[in-house]
Amino acid sequence: MENKLQILVIIAGYFFLLILWGIYQGRRVKTDADYAIAGRKLPGWVAALSERATGESSWALLGLPGAAYAVGLTEIWTALGCVVGIITAWWLLAWRLRDEAEKYNANTFADYLARKHGDAGNTIRIVGSFTIVFFFFFYVGAQFLGGGKTLHTLFSIKPEWGMLFTALIIVPYAIYGGFRSVVYTDVIQALIMIVTLIVGPIAGLIYISNNPEIFATNVTEALRHAGPTHLSLTNGLKGLGAGVVIVSGFSWFFGYLGGLPQLSLRFMAISDERQARKARNIGIAWTLVAYVGAILIGLIGLAIFGPGTLSDQEYVMPAVILRIFPPYLAAFLIVGAIAAMISTADSVLVLSSTEMSENLVKPFRKSMDQRKGLRQSRYITAILAAVALLIAYISPQKLIFTLVGYVWAGIGCTFSVVILLTLFWKRYHGRAAVITILSGLIFTILWISLGFDQTIISVRFANFAFTLLVAIATTYVVKPGVPKG
Repeated sequence: MENKLQILVIIAGYFFLLILWGIYQGRRVKTDADYAIAGRKLPGWVAALSERATGESSWALLGLPGAAYAVGLTEIWTALGCVVGIITAWWLLAWRLRDEAEKYNANTFADYLARKHGDAGNTIRIVGSFTIVFFFFFYVGAQFLGGGKTLHTLFSIKPEWGMLFTALIIVPYAIYGGFRSVVYTDVIQALIMIVTLIVGPIAGLIYISNNPEIFATNVTEALRHAGPTHLSLTNGLKGLGAGVVIVSGFSWFFGYLGGLPQLSLRFMAISDERQARKARNIGIAWTLVAYVGAILIGLIGLAIFGPGTLSDQEYVMPAVILRIFPPYLAAFLIVGAIAAMISTADSVLVLSSTEMSENLVKPFRKSMDQRKGLRQSRYITAILAAVALLIAYISPQKLIFTLVGYVWAGIGCTFSVVILLTLFWKRYHGRAAVITILSGLIFTILWISLGFDQTIISVRFANFAFTLLVAIATTYVVKPGVPKG
C-alpha cells in the first residue's frame, strides 16, 4: 500500500506539472497557424524530441520490451525496420517536407498535399482529411483505453475511470494551446522516456548479474534457457517461413516514410534548414539509444522472471523497474510509459482537430478573423476529444486496437507512397494521388479482414507494394486535371 501511494503521488505530481506546462505554452498561441503548426517556428531540438515521443507512443516502453520478452531475438527485425525507417525519414524526408511546407504555406498534412497537387487539390483536401480524422478517432480512443488499462494495473481503479482521468490530463492543454502546447509537453515526455530506457537497462544488467537465484544471470543465458526459438533470429523457422518472419518484422519500415501525419507535421514545423539538421541528429541519436534500451529491458525481464510467467507480456517494463528500483524511483521511471501514451494521444487529437478545422470546415465558411479561427479550432478539439472518449467507452477493445493496426498500414503505408512520389517524381499528379489514397485504404481493410495478414504476409509490406504499383500505373493511365487559379 505504501509503495502504491508513493507511485500515485509522483504520477499525480507529474501530471499536474505537465498540464501547467502545456497551458503556459498555450499562452503564446495567437493565430490558427500557431495552433495548427506552431507558426512553423519550432527549434530543431523541440521538433526532434516531440517527433520521437509521438512516434514511439507506448511502443518503446511497453510493446517492444514485451515482444522481446515473449519471442526473444526474432523481435530484432521489427526493431531494425523501425530504426532504419526513422533514420531514413530524418535523413531523406524531414528537411524536404520542411521546405515544402514553407514554400506552399501549408498548415496541415492534407493541406500540403492539396496545395502541391493543384489539379485535384480540393478532392485531396477532403478525402485526405476525412480519412485521417475518421481513423484517428479510434487512435485517440485507443490511447484513452491504454491509459485506463495502465492506471487499472497500477492502482486497481476501474478502467472506465482511468480512461476519463487520462482524457482530463490531455484535453485542457490540447484545447488551449493546440500543436504548440503538445510539442512542448512532448519534450518533457521524450526526456523521461529516454532516461527510463538508459537507466533501466544499465541497472537491470547489474541486478541480474548479482542475483543468482533468478531465472538467469545474463541475457544470453536467459535466451538459451527460454528455449531454442528465443535464440533464433527467425523464430526457429527456415526457408520461406524465415523469409516471411524477416519481411513481416522489417515491414514497419514502410510506415515511417512520411506517411504518418502526426510525425510529418513535426518535420513541416521546423523553423529553418539549420534547425532541421540539428533535429535530424537528435532524432536519430534518440532512436538508436531508445531501441537498444527497449530490447534490453525485455531480455532483462526474461532473465528475472523466466518465460511465460507474466500475465501480460507488455508489462515487463514496469515489472522490471519495480523489481530493481525503490518505489519512488520506480514511479518516476514508470511515468515514462504513461508519458509515451499521452504524447501520442494529445498529438493525434490536435492533428485531427486541425485537419478538420483547416480542411473540412474553414473552406466552407466565410472568411473569419484570426481570433474566430482560433476559437473554432479549440471548439473542434473539444468535440473530437469527447467523441474519441465516447468511442473508447462503447467500442470493444479488440475493435479499437484492430483499427489502430489499420492506421499504421492503411494510413501510414498508403500516405508514405503518396509523400515519396510527391517529393521525388515530378510526373505524379493529384488525380493519381486521390486514387492511391483510396486504393491503399480499401486494400488494407480487405487484406486484414480476409485474414491474409496472419496467413500470407504483413499488411504493411503488402499494402505498400500494392499502393506503389497503383500509384505508378494511374500516373500514366489517368490524365492530370487542370490546376485552378
